[in-house]
Amino acid sequence: MNTMFAVFIGGGVGSVSRFMMSKLITSNFQNINPLATLASNFFSTIILGVIIFLSIEKIELSTNIKALIIIGFCGGFSTFSTFSFEMFELLRTGNLYFAILNLVISITVGIGVLFLLSKSI
Repeated sequence: MNTMFAVFIGGGVGSVSRFMMSKLITSNFQNINPLATLASNFFSTIILGVIIFLSIEKIELSTNIKALIIIGFCGGFSTFSTFSFEMFELLRTGNLYFAILNLVISITVGIGVLFLLSKSI
C-alpha cells in the first residue's frame, strides 16, 4: 500500500469518526461542540500513544500502517483547527470560564494520557 494512500484512507475514516463523535455528544453551546472535540482529541491521543509506544517497545508495524493510524486516522480524528475555532467562539460569546476550562483540560489531559501510557506500556 502506498503511504500517501494510507494517510488518505486513515484521514477519511478519522474525519468521519470525529463527525460521528460530534453527533453522538450533545452540547449546550450553539454551533460548537467543545465536548465532542475534547473527547475526539482525548481518544485520538490514547490511540496515538498506544501505537507509538507499542511500535517502539512491543510490535513492529509497517510504515504504511503507522501512517494510516498515526498521521491519517489520528490527524483526522483530532483537530487543532476545530479546537481553535471553538475556543474563539467560547471567548467571543462570553464563556470565559468554559474557555479556560476547555484549554486547561485539553492540554493537561493530552499530555497526561501520553505520560501515563509511556509508563504503562
